[in-house]
Amino acid sequence: MAKPKRGAALCPNCKRLISSEASHCPYCGVSHPGSWWKNTRLTQGFRDTDQLLKAIIYTNIGIYVLSILLYPRGLDLSINPLAMLSPDNRSLLLLGATGTYPIAHLDRWWTLLSANYLHGGILHILFNMFALRYLGYLVIEEYGAYRMFILYTLGGIIGFLISYLAGVPLTIGASAGICSLIGAVLYFGKSRGGAYGQIIFRQIGGWAIGIFIFGLLVPGINNWGHGGGMLAGVALGFLLGYQERRKENLSHKLLASACMIVTVVVLGWAVGSGVYLRIVGS
Repeated sequence: MAKPKRGAALCPNCKRLISSEASHCPYCGVSHPGSWWKNTRLTQGFRDTDQLLKAIIYTNIGIYVLSILLYPRGLDLSINPLAMLSPDNRSLLLLGATGTYPIAHLDRWWTLLSANYLHGGILHILFNMFALRYLGYLVIEEYGAYRMFILYTLGGIIGFLISYLAGVPLTIGASAGICSLIGAVLYFGKSRGGAYGQIIFRQIGGWAIGIFIFGLLVPGINNWGHGGGMLAGVALGFLLGYQERRKENLSHKLLASACMIVTVVVLGWAVGSGVYLRIVGS
């Protein structure tokens, strides 16, 4: 196998071998492909999409377990067998629940992101993680891993922002981000058309209708977050594009990397400050 020429590098966008001093990639046209900031681990991307989705799910599960341990409930099977698996509201507030109270009274705007990784019970997280796993793989297939993470992160933030503006006092759950994925898939199916697009649109449209009906029948559901996340997913799907129309490019990778950095910082702060305040307050 021939060795690459001296000064050669892989384009951070299309992964083809080019000159490290080239002003533009001759294959995909990205500018200054040899720049160091375009070749960091983050901008090189989420190469293992399966691990990316697992990381999101495991993070949700890890924070859910921590939320139970901060203020463990006593076991009282005569009242509710699942009570011990439902976090105390104090835990949820410490770890970044969002809404009018945390934002307007505590100035915790960062909770618009952290709330996407909190859940109120075992059934809540099981349903959301099942939906995230199914929809996540579908969105990765049609949009790519970078855009999937952007949709989940920004869609969740926008969904919770809309619910805050609507006056929801306290809310949590990955469902705002998941509804963003639903919105993006609905846009894909409608935009693509054809037999495949129609099948996708009808199938995921059934999910959307089911969520809407569930929200009307079950009290305590944040319908503003669900609807806001879904609308955000449609808008982001249009703006970001999908694979058949626009391959993932460097701008998608940079935005996804920024979302990843902000997510790590916010969740790190939420967990660190939450545990500290629990210890100090105990």
